[in-house]
Amino acid sequence: MKLRTSMIIVAGVLALAACKKSPAENNAAAVESNANAQAENVTAAGENTAANIMNTAENKASAVKNESKNEAAEIKNEGKNEAAAIKNSASNTAENKSAKK
Repeated sequence: MKLRTSMIIVAGVLALAACKKSPAENNAAAVESNANAQAENVTAAGENTAANIMNTAENKASAVKNESKNEAAEIKNEGKNEAAAIKNSASNTAENKSAKK
């Protein structure tokens, strides 16, 4: 959209300028106008590429963050399960000792 608008404006300026200028001046204005349009295209492409890189990096960072959270949750659950198993084992041992008496 931005590119179309600038191209329309450039074409309008060239049309107005063409009325009062020599052919050499018109050619020079056209060359300058084309250079400006190309520069805007390069800038827009660079900005789009930068935005895509940023989005990709943010997505990768989020994925790493989520993966580490999941790993941490797994470790916590394993620890809880091991602790519960140890408690049950200790409880069973105590019950067996008292039942033998």
